[in-house]
Amino acid sequence: MRAQPPDRIRSVVIVGGGTAGWMTAAALAHRIGDRSCAITVVESSEIGTVGVGEATIPTIRHFNEMLGLDEREFLRATQGTLKLGIEFRDWGRVGHRYMHPFGIPGLDMESPVHQRWLSVRGRPDAGVFEDYFLNFIVAKRDCVMPPASAFGAFTTYAYHFDAGLYAAFLRRNACARGVVHVDGKVVDVEQRDDGFIAAVRLADGRRFEADLFVDCSGFRGLLIEETLKAGYEDWTHWLPCDRAVAVPCAHAVVSSSNYRGGALTPYTRSTARAAGWQWRIPLQHRIGNGYVYASRFISDDEAAATLLANLDGPARADPRVLKFVTGRRRKIWSRNCVAIGLSAGFLEPLESTSIHLIQKSITYLLELFPDRRFSSAIVEEFNRRALGEYDHIRDFVVLHYHANTRDDAPLWRYCREMDLPESLAYRLDFFRNSGRVLRYPADPFAAPNWLAVLLGQEVWPANGDPLVTRHDPEKLRAELADIRAKLARMAEGAVPHQEYLARYCRAAPE
Repeated sequence: MRAQPPDRIRSVVIVGGGTAGWMTAAALAHRIGDRSCAITVVESSEIGTVGVGEATIPTIRHFNEMLGLDEREFLRATQGTLKLGIEFRDWGRVGHRYMHPFGIPGLDMESPVHQRWLSVRGRPDAGVFEDYFLNFIVAKRDCVMPPASAFGAFTTYAYHFDAGLYAAFLRRNACARGVVHVDGKVVDVEQRDDGFIAAVRLADGRRFEADLFVDCSGFRGLLIEETLKAGYEDWTHWLPCDRAVAVPCAHAVVSSSNYRGGALTPYTRSTARAAGWQWRIPLQHRIGNGYVYASRFISDDEAAATLLANLDGPARADPRVLKFVTGRRRKIWSRNCVAIGLSAGFLEPLESTSIHLIQKSITYLLELFPDRRFSSAIVEEFNRRALGEYDHIRDFVVLHYHANTRDDAPLWRYCREMDLPESLAYRLDFFRNSGRVLRYPADPFAAPNWLAVLLGQEVWPANGDPLVTRHDPEKLRAELADIRAKLARMAEGAVPHQEYLARYCRAAPE
């Protein structure tokens, strides 16, 4: 047997379960793949989980594939549906809607479709920018492209699922790989003389030592903040919403033949409200709903009443209010503790990034997995990557609020007139002057994502690409018409979303 390095990590304790804890446990168990490192998840059945993050972005598929999860089994187990993008209503202005579809505009990334479209924008046959996304063409018919179809690989998609069921699904996966599950409440954290965490002690007296600790304890940050005092960077001045009220509801219609145009839309919906915005996430067994709002502009009772008045079907629980402070830790890895999930930071789920942030922190941890010396270079590089991920997503979310012409409510006036993060102000100025989107390697959102929101919310550049604008407009119109025709032919292979789920991924009734 090959000798193990003397400084290797021999034990990991994950404090907190939920989506963050069990994603971390499953990934570590998969990558470590042997019994040389004991992995323990300590979670208390007395403490509930927040359960946000039912909508995702396409990167979740890479995580599931890494674990070897079968997509259809996963969708059945989590009451999951497919997601082709996000529809935004009333964001730029009241009465306006657009979609942020996943994927690329046109047929390939080499062709600057948006520059050609901008050159002929406003002409009757130019359409709107989203018309050049296959996902939009398919989604507006409540259809999906079967992954195994001729053009299935051409579409980019994510999922909607029940976060609690996903955590349970991953718990079974992780425990089958040797992860130990402990039900208990942490009441004390012991530190060594050098400040590193030595052990956690439970209410029943049990004590768990480890070389590496992962804090998945949620907003409180039991290890990273209450113990290690990592500090928190508050972003409320850019993202003033500080509460959410959530409630599930029944589908408006339950007959599988009547889902078209109703319940099982293959996209998330975000509707701007006077003091924030409302999400709508269609699952197989219910619809997830929530109102994210700024408490200085509306009371909890008013927010709950607004939400309940705008549901597709009867509420299936009492509204639940969640309080949060948007921002992130100043350090996400401190000493021998890594924070993952809500213990690391919080960004409202406008672009469905909660689970993505968990996934990326896990990815960075695996790429930079330490030994017991905990090299400062490794810790600093992890923090550089993880903090940057939060910063890029913050800018993308702030863009939605800032790019508005609404004058009907104080929140929207504030967001339009507020000072922006320097990084976002620079990107916006660059786009307005060139029609080009700056691309940063660490940004989880690529140029097509930024373009969908910028152009969807009518942020128009003063100038376009000179290599495109020099062409004859009639030639550009013909090229765009050809692209739309080809996309329409590709979309002929789409099938109704409900039909696809019923055939391959139907979940068991509740």
